Amino acid sequence: MYGLKVAGYRVMAGIETDEASPGYKHILIRPRPGGGFTEVKASHETPYGKVASAWTRKDGTFELRVDVPANTSATVRLPNARLAAVTENGQPLSDGNGMGTPRQDGDAVVLEVGSGAYRFAYPTEAP
Repeated sequence: MYGLKVAGYRVMAGIETDEASPGYKHILIRPRPGGGFTEVKASHETPYGKVASAWTRKDGTFELRVDVPANTSATVRLPNARLAAVTENGQPLSDGNGMGTPRQDGDAVVLEVGSGAYRFAYPTEAP
């Protein structure tokens, strides 16, 4: 098992700024699993508070935990996911609870979230 506490939070944890909304008012969460890693955890202090992204890949399941600071929003991209298989906090994805309408985008699921803590999970195969 490989683990990594990412100092460079942008690549594997996927915490990125949105050029259309500078200053972390809107955040992009686009994790990039791979390289034999099974766990990545990173956070970054923004003017609005701490944003965090942590993922694990274990026993055929990918889990992503995201913390979005108050008064901000984020676009979350779940890699190698199928919309019908993704859950948030153990429940099927749906509008509400701080989330916008999820959509399939190629081999990823993309959704908009407001401030809060989220736990996404879905079956996946290791790349």
